[in-house]
Amino acid sequence: MTDDIEARRKRAIYRANYRGFREADLILGGFAKLHGPDFTPDELREFEALIEQSDHNIYDWITGTRPLPAQYDTALFARLKVFDPKI
Repeated sequence: MTDDIEARRKRAIYRANYRGFREADLILGGFAKLHGPDFTPDELREFEALIEQSDHNIYDWITGTRPLPAQYDTALFARLKVFDPKI
């Protein structure tokens, strides 16, 4: 089971870094690189669900341009929202 979680963490980190929308790459990728190795199984599930969404939606939710859907209003997203990728 640990191997499966580790593989999922690595896959999520990779997917967060190569989104195709530069701003999303920087924010999601940087966040995943920093926090992904320590995601709990629940946080990993939340992050995997989040990165299934479009880059523009995620970016708009982070910037507050669009309201955040209730299913993504989690402690993990709150951490992502205040993450500073040090651009």
